[in-house]
Amino acid sequence: MKHSQYHSVSRFFPPGNAHSPAHRNFKIKNRWPAFFFVAFACMQANAQQIKLHEALEQGKGNFPFLKAKQAEIHAAESRIKSVKTDYLPAFIVQDQYTYATSNSVAGAFLPNEGSALSPSGGIRPENIYTATFGSFTTALVDWKVFNFGKVNANVNAAKADLARSQADYENELFQHQVKIIDAYLLLLINQKLVDAQRQNLERASVFKRVTDAAVSSGMRPGVDSSLAAAEYAKAQLLLLESQRSEKAQRLRFSELTGELRDSIQVDTMSFYSQLPAVSEIGSFLKNPALKFSQAQIDASLARSLAVKRSYLPSVSLVGAGWGRGSGVSNKDDSFRTDFGSGVKYQVYNYLVGVSTRWNLTNIFKVRNDYHAEQFQVERFKSLYQTQQLQLDRQTRESEIQFQLSLAQARLTPVQLAAARTAFNQAEARYQSGLTDLFTLAQSVNALNRAEVDKFVTNGNAWRSLLLKAAAAGDLSMFLNQIAQ
Repeated sequence: MKHSQYHSVSRFFPPGNAHSPAHRNFKIKNRWPAFFFVAFACMQANAQQIKLHEALEQGKGNFPFLKAKQAEIHAAESRIKSVKTDYLPAFIVQDQYTYATSNSVAGAFLPNEGSALSPSGGIRPENIYTATFGSFTTALVDWKVFNFGKVNANVNAAKADLARSQADYENELFQHQVKIIDAYLLLLINQKLVDAQRQNLERASVFKRVTDAAVSSGMRPGVDSSLAAAEYAKAQLLLLESQRSEKAQRLRFSELTGELRDSIQVDTMSFYSQLPAVSEIGSFLKNPALKFSQAQIDASLARSLAVKRSYLPSVSLVGAGWGRGSGVSNKDDSFRTDFGSGVKYQVYNYLVGVSTRWNLTNIFKVRNDYHAEQFQVERFKSLYQTQQLQLDRQTRESEIQFQLSLAQARLTPVQLAAARTAFNQAEARYQSGLTDLFTLAQSVNALNRAEVDKFVTNGNAWRSLLLKAAAAGDLSMFLNQIAQ
């Protein structure tokens, strides 16, 4: 049988014969390891135990990356509100007080970017450098009542970006939940492997003591004692390795829940009491990753339309009113340099009208920006096709993997029963002196491998079902089975 990746740490060593006389002689001396394992079991019982649905809820609410995606959604919602303000008229007021001279000549001037200085003033043959105070207050309403769909296009682009952000979050949430479930199953397998290695260490310890006693009494050759000591040392090393792997997997799992915890333990639930049932795989077209790819296409199309319409003109209704004050009298050009005379309004005006603005040369910039967005559309379409191709492959592969894992999980009980029979026979032959310790060790290793295979293949059957659910984009086909 093809073994999974966990088999690299699944080597086990010869257990002792619990019913042998030597075992009874060492029973009192072996109380300290029994006490150690009871204490460890109590520590495990006090460790925090978590069920799968609790882990999924914690990961959804606590994982920082998902919170970042939620913040993107809120930002997109605010952008929609911001863009919608373009429907409203612009209402601008300003009030200013100045201290300046007022010399002027007849003729026109061109304001060239930035603030324009007013050329108004008296036309005189000489310049007067005595400055006076002045005031100017305006109120302006500019309402773009007709813009050929430019604002609508910007609003639709913002809505499409919101839909893209929401699809991105749903995809990340789905992928994160898949990671949590897989990490849950891996931690469960690692916990089982640690238990198995601990049992093997206990059996190896008893077996070493039994063998040492038999060698000391001359019933067994001295090489058996050396071999038993070597196997016991290996059992210790493998237990440490399995504990290291379990701790690393526990940290990885707790990281996905949003909070690192060293003592977290996962509930076995129904994973080791039953195998997953065969279920029809759904269409991968509902996969959140594919929906996100489609949302990217839609958002890019909306942006390209907004860019295209930005070239069109705007028709505005405008209205304005203003008051003007100056230290120079509008009656006789007399100068008054005090502040009160300068800020007092001398004239008032109002304006209403219709304004059309159209930057004709902007077409060159808009055309290039539009072509750039069109290339982005093609890019996202290609990414969609790539995602579709990958999901199609994953769907077919997951079905093959599920059938294979299920078949392996159904065969391991047969393998385990045969390994136990072989071990019992080898143990009886060793006790009667018909075989050597090396042959017995091989049968024990086969038994231990069969015990580990039962845990691993059972866990892999559930992992393969998770792979099917991930390809279909529907975790209910997995969660519904463990909820039964």
